[in-house]
This record gives sequence, C-alpha cells and structure tokens, in this order.
Amino acid sequence: MSTVADQILRAPPGISPKPSPPPLPAPGASPHASISARPAAVPDFKAAHAFQRFWWTGLAAAVAWAVLAVLTYVWPNKPAGFSEWAFTEEFAAGAAVIALALAVVVLVPRVLGAVGQRLRPAGPWLVAIAVGLAVWEVFTAKLGTLPPPFFAPPQSLVEVYVTDWARLLESAVASVRLLALGIAIGAAAGFVTGVLIGWSRQASYWIHPVLRILGPVPTTALLPVSFYFFPSSWSTAIFLIALGTAFPVAILTWSGVAGVHKNYYDVARTLGASPWFLVLRVAIPAALPQVFVGLFMGLGAAFSTLVV
Repeated sequence: MSTVADQILRAPPGISPKPSPPPLPAPGASPHASISARPAAVPDFKAAHAFQRFWWTGLAAAVAWAVLAVLTYVWPNKPAGFSEWAFTEEFAAGAAVIALALAVVVLVPRVLGAVGQRLRPAGPWLVAIAVGLAVWEVFTAKLGTLPPPFFAPPQSLVEVYVTDWARLLESAVASVRLLALGIAIGAAAGFVTGVLIGWSRQASYWIHPVLRILGPVPTTALLPVSFYFFPSSWSTAIFLIALGTAFPVAILTWSGVAGVHKNYYDVARTLGASPWFLVLRVAIPAALPQVFVGLFMGLGAAFSTLVV
C-alpha cells in the first residue's frame, strides 16, 4: 500500500492526492475491536500525593495534647500534704487550646498557610513534648511517685511564672549582666593570652605551665580565696566567671596559633609582611575555629560558675 508521500509524488499537478485508507484489522479480529478498546487505567497520583502531604505527625501531636488536657483535668491530683496544686485547670485549658490549634492546622491547612507549613518539621517534637509533660504530670501530681517539693508538676511552674514574674525578671536581668560581663572579660583575657603563648616562645615558657596547672582546677574551688581578695560578691562572681571562661579560650587559642602551617608565614614574609601583619592577618584568622570552640567551652564553665 502506497504512503501519502508516494501519492503526493505521483499525483498530477493541480490534483490533490487521495488520503490513505485506514489500516485493515488483523485477520480474525473483530472490526469493532479498535472502537471498543479503551486505554489502561492511569494511577491517581494526585490522591497518593495528597495522602503523603497530609500532616500525620501533626495529627498525632493534636491527639497527644488532647490526651494531656483530659488527663490533667479529669484525673484528680494526689494530696501532697499542703494546699492543692494551683493552676491545674489553667494548664489543662492551655493543653486543650494547643490541641485545638494543631487540629485546625492539620484539617484546614489553608487557615495558617505558610505558618502551618513551617510547623511540619516540628511535628515529632510537638508529640514528644506532649508525651513528656503527660509523664511528668502523672508521676508528680497524679501518683505522687516523685515526692514534692523536690519534684513539682508542670502547673507549679505556671504558678511561679504568673505570681513571681517580677522577681524572676529582675533575677534574670542581673544574671545576664553578670554573665555577659564575666564572659567578655574572660574571653578577651584568654584570647590575648592564647595568642601570646602561641606566638612567643618566651611567653609560652612562663605562662603555659601555669595554665596547665590551674586550668583543671574548678573555679568554685577558688571561691574562699576570691572572697578574701575582692570586696563584694559582685566582683567575686565576675572574677570567677571570667576565670572559668579564660582558661579554655586561652588553651584552644594557643593550640590554633601554634598549629598554623609554616608555609603561610613563609609566603607572607616573602611578600614583605611585618611581624604584626603575621599575627593579625595570618595567625589569628587561621586560629579562629579553635577560638570559637574555646568560647563554647568557656560558656559552659561560665554557666556552671553562675549557678554556684
């Protein structure tokens, strides 16, 4: 059977070629087979995608917070030898509000839009927090397994934050000021000391043994001596926090400066760099990762000293 192209080539000028007839059915096949044939069913990818996009962890979080609310409100508190735990109903109401908000976000995701989408990664944490609060509530207020006042239920924290918020705010501001000043002084002193002993062999000869001896000593062990030399508890606290921050910063800064490859210094000297340039532009930038590790470790020591 000739194709359409062959017919076009063979047709005389001015006469349009006849279209090719449709292909004949195969021998033994029904003439209506091509008409009755239907395409195969296509999987519903939209439904599968919607099933995967559903926030199942959010639903679990809503259920967990609802269970916490019901457990706190329905289960009576165990008598603890003094007045009833205050703010129990308020704590249950707060858990119920959180459960309702999560249910709305899960079932009607368009209500919050982008905010609801940002909550999706926090789904497992929302479940874990609700479960943790429920376990805490059961073993303290409901069963009394953990004896008060050493172990207080969650609603007692709400009571403290509501009734003593002014004192808590004042104490927090004073602690932050004390911590910031001590960390600033200790970090600056430790950084300068670390650069000095990492760059100068003479300074390392005299200072490095002192750091090795006094570094492992807890700052709280120096509390009696500090009270003797400093006139007030404020200055004593600043000194101890600064001391606890300075030691790890100094040790790790020294390690970073001493570990800079000599090729960096050789290249800089070849280009005419001065000793100050080598310290400020080569040694210190190369040692910054170690410096930040020292700051992180010093922050932990500062918090420990602040608590004491």
